[in-house]
Amino acid sequence: MREPDDVVLTAVTKTQPDEALLEALAAGQRVFGENRVQEAQAHWTGRRGDHPDLELRLIGPLQTNKAADAVALFEVIETLDRPKLAEALAAAADKAGRAVRVLIQVNTGAEPQKAGILPEQADALIRHARDRGLIVEGLMCIPPADEAAGPHFALLRKIARRNGLKVLSMGMSGDFETAIRFGATHVRVGSALFGERKRPETSSRD
Repeated sequence: MREPDDVVLTAVTKTQPDEALLEALAAGQRVFGENRVQEAQAHWTGRRGDHPDLELRLIGPLQTNKAADAVALFEVIETLDRPKLAEALAAAADKAGRAVRVLIQVNTGAEPQKAGILPEQADALIRHARDRGLIVEGLMCIPPADEAAGPHFALLRKIARRNGLKVLSMGMSGDFETAIRFGATHVRVGSALFGERKRPETSSRD
């Protein structure tokens, strides 16, 4: 079983004020997750010079027309969930002359309202992304809120293993301990660190 010291804490700063970000940075936190490209730009533009070890991870749905902005801003994009987005990211990466690290988001509960590739289609998307030159590091999931998280984490781990992927971003404030037991390498924690989000969110994707 993975030890907690081996797990990377991604501090989810979406909708948080600048004061919260500054406190986290002062405490030594360097890995942050953001839901939206535009909000992340507002949070972090101008701060990289002071924190060269900063790692930004996109954990929210991404529209293809924001692919270039995402490639320019984030070290890792955790929400690749369709071939069209893989192609947009690959084109943006080629234009920018940089490699793009991604995770495949898997909709383990097959929830129609939720982003993510269906589990039975994940292998094909992993191949597609690799063929386009993207660096596929691992998988991400958000289990259904009304179901036990363990089986969903186990399913994600199974898909990762058969595709030779080592990174599992799974587990949030309410279930990160379960996620660690199932092999999470990254947990995304927001409310447990900063309190509840300051405003509701909406998101769109193509």
